[in-house]
Parts: sequence; C-alpha cells; structure tokens
Amino acid sequence: MSTFPTSIGTSDADSIRLLGQDLAADLMGRVGFGELALWLVTQRRPAPSEVRVFEAVLVALADHGFTPTAIAARLTYLSAPDSLQGALAAGLLGGGSRFLGVTEDCGRFLADTLATVDGALPTDDAGFDALALDAVTRARAERRFVPGLGHPVHKVQDPRTPVLIRIAEEEKLRGPHLRLFEAIGRVHPQVLGRTLPLNGAGVCGAALADLGLPVDLLRGFALLARAAGLLGHLAEERRNPIGMDVYLTVDRNATYVTPDPS
Repeated sequence: MSTFPTSIGTSDADSIRLLGQDLAADLMGRVGFGELALWLVTQRRPAPSEVRVFEAVLVALADHGFTPTAIAARLTYLSAPDSLQGALAAGLLGGGSRFLGVTEDCGRFLADTLATVDGALPTDDAGFDALALDAVTRARAERRFVPGLGHPVHKVQDPRTPVLIRIAEEEKLRGPHLRLFEAIGRVHPQVLGRTLPLNGAGVCGAALADLGLPVDLLRGFALLARAAGLLGHLAEERRNPIGMDVYLTVDRNATYVTPDPS
C-alpha cells in the first residue's frame, strides 16, 4: 500500500498537528501569519529578524493601486459576483514577468550572477560593483532586461527600496543578493547610458533570496502578499464599485477595424 509522507500537517478526531506543533495549543494566538508562512516553507521556525524582513516584503508587495492584477480581479467580480474565489484567482493569475513576477526574476538573476564566482563572493563594494558591471554588460549584449531596474510610476526612486535595505541592514540580513542589487543600481548607467531606479519588486526578490529561500518559490511569496491587496480591492468593489465604469469606458470607446484580407 502506498504512503504519502508530509511534514506539514495532519489531524485526527481530537487534534490538529502543524509543523510538529499542536495547532490549537501551540500556534493559534502565538504565531503570526507571516512567521507561519515562512516556517511552512523552510520547515524551521524563523528568527524574529527574519520575520521582520519577510513581513516587510509582504507589506511592500501587497498593493500598488489599479494594476492589471487589481483590475482583472474587479472585472471578474463584476462578471461573477457569486464567485469571489474566481475574482481573487483572476488577479493572482496576472502575476507574471511585468507585475509581481519581477520578484522571482530578480532573485534568480542575482543568484545566477553570484553563482559565477564559485563561492568566492566579493567582500567590499568595489568587488560587488565589478561583478554587477559584468552581469549588466552581459545582459545588454544578450539583449536581455536586467530584472529589478526601472518602474512605470517611480522614475527616480521607488520608495520601498531604501526602506527594505535599511530594515535588512538593521536585522543583519543584508546579504550578497541585496549588496549585488545595490551594486547594479550604482553601475548600470555606465552600460545602459541612463539611470533607472531599483524597483520594489526587485529589492523584495533580493531580500527573500538573502533569507535563503529558493528562487523558484519567490513568485509565490509575491502572490501571497498580493492576495491580501486583491481581497482589499474586492471589498472596496463591493462598497464603491468601479468595474462597470471600466467596462463601459472601454466598450464605448472601442473602434472596430475591418480585417485586412491580405
């Protein structure tokens, strides 16, 4: 008979076990949701310093106004108000390479770059600058974007970036990924010929990678954070709906173009 091992949770008639703890007696009222989320992924109870950085990331990514993810959730709710889960899922499904996915893309770019040094990580800003310059130069030569650079709204500085770096520094968790990301911010104008801000999604990816989290999961944390923001948008849509106005604005301004048979 097959068995299906798990170290996450189990239950019987009288109790629920989660991460080796009694859910009701040991966790409820004693562990915050952010701490629990980090614990579930790492399978070890995180230190308070790690929880502070992790929760700062969740707050940074929870909402950014009427992004496509929020609009998708609101319009889906307009179409199917009986399906809150569908509206929430629609917003989450929009997390990709342009919105939210940058968190994972940046973390992966930084991790791949650090892997090229074969364990001999730089020890000072000059070393990180040299590594960053090589990475940005190679990305430019391959006509690839450097994830984490630039923002459609924040053209000079993303206000989240220096705050998250400061928090990581205060908690002694400003590791090689964040230091490399900062170096990219310093050197990229030499290669690109213009200065772009380090965006919040990118710095969140760097901070999560410095927590030792697998880069393949980083987009999941961005979605975890955005789920809260989307739920807020859906609650607001119930109170003060704008979905119908968005739909009608597009519909009334649509211009039909006859297909070109050629």
